[in-house]
Amino acid sequence: MTTRRLNTIAAMVAAVPMAAVLAAPLAAQSATTNGPAAAQQSALDAQVPAVTTKRVIVVSLEDHKLALVEDGKVKKIYTVAVGKPSTPSPVGTFTIARRVMNPTYSHEGRVVPPGPNNPVGTRWMGLSIPGYGIHGTNVPSSIGKAASHGCIRMARKDLEELYPMVEVGDTVELIGERNEETAQLFGDGPTLAPGAHQVTLTAMAATEQLPIAAPAATATPSSLMFSGSL
Repeated sequence: MTTRRLNTIAAMVAAVPMAAVLAAPLAAQSATTNGPAAAQQSALDAQVPAVTTKRVIVVSLEDHKLALVEDGKVKKIYTVAVGKPSTPSPVGTFTIARRVMNPTYSHEGRVVPPGPNNPVGTRWMGLSIPGYGIHGTNVPSSIGKAASHGCIRMARKDLEELYPMVEVGDTVELIGERNEETAQLFGDGPTLAPGAHQVTLTAMAATEQLPIAAPAATATPSSLMFSGSL
């Protein structure tokens, strides 16, 4: 056997232990990753509570304004239409009971499919008081006025912007008469004034005493029925 052949065999034999040595840390790392330590870490991660956002929709009926407040700060303010004197909007603390995209309007035998003639527009956020909600309108000139049958109407662009930012169970505070809190809230623009913070605190506290709609109560598109308020 030649010297070159012997050197080749020796090199191959020497390479086997080295490959095993290199593979050992990888195997150990894999065992650690998939072993009890990883399971324990996963259990710890599962115990970390999810961060929840305190969200309140505040509507001043006298100001014809709606504010979306998150964690004590005003995120957006919109001009809305509210109930007219003969059919006023309800006053109090409620919740969003269901959300419907492209709803079908149905009342007393009249059915209007989704589209430009739909009286509630492209989105419906029903309140925990039956028959009332926040929705769009096919009469955009009514926005900013006391013109509805009790519901809160929004311009289409504003409605479609607000809709994905709220969830079933969010608090809705409908305030009838302008007071110090609403004056500060809607007068200071994007930052919530200290005095107006009490409005959101009251609304948040009230959610603990109001029934929260279960996810099953969320309606599907083209399945919305009304009892008369628009």
